[in-house]
Amino acid sequence: MLVQTGDVLDRGDEERAILDLFDRLDEQAQRAGGRVHVLSGNHEIMNVAGDLRYVTPGGFAAFADAGPVDPADPLLDRYPEQVRPRLAAFRPGGPYARRLAAHPIVLVVGETLFVHGGLLPKHVRAGLEAINQEMRDWLSTEGAAGPELLLARDSPIWERRYAQDPSPADCQLAAETLRLAGARRLVVGHTTLPHGIASFCEDRVWDLDVGLARSYAGRIEVLEMSGAELRVLRLDAGAVPPAEPPDAGP
Repeated sequence: MLVQTGDVLDRGDEERAILDLFDRLDEQAQRAGGRVHVLSGNHEIMNVAGDLRYVTPGGFAAFADAGPVDPADPLLDRYPEQVRPRLAAFRPGGPYARRLAAHPIVLVVGETLFVHGGLLPKHVRAGLEAINQEMRDWLSTEGAAGPELLLARDSPIWERRYAQDPSPADCQLAAETLRLAGARRLVVGHTTLPHGIASFCEDRVWDLDVGLARSYAGRIEVLEMSGAELRVLRLDAGAVPPAEPPDAGP
């Protein structure tokens, strides 16, 4: 099983190809008895909400034929022509928003919780599957408003307190979250770590964000989990040439 913790979007020109790759890998994995799970991160949700400021010129061009664009659509005609196809593809009810609806916000595998940003006790009390369902309903429905819990600054896709030098109080909060969820550990992304994958709060929290996208010239690392054994696998930093960070879009 492979779990990717979100933010495929807004990471260079090859987002569409990467989304397609993950879909193909999941088909292959299922035929072999496995799965590939791709979570939604804050940048996926930003695109759905119409926030395209981190999209590269190549990112707009890649989605030029992603779906029909109604020239009379009052929402789209406020934007430059090259922006409209991507906006139409990712807004609620659009073809790529519906594809993202299959990507969970929170994934539970055994005793491990996977989420892009972080989880709080209130998220567990709200119901992890209820959060996923709210997100699916929003992404699948044209004109639907985004769930308040998902768009809040401490939502599961934006929360980052556990991976930014967490305090004892933060670690207590993580422990309470895990207790309520009946889980052993929380695995997150979102907060890029300069020195590679790391754990916090006595190994209750693992942060996997190493700036892996080629456009970020980050490290290439994954966390391998086999039963109770966890280990970080690293690829030689010289194996993939770095690229310039992407310019911000409009």
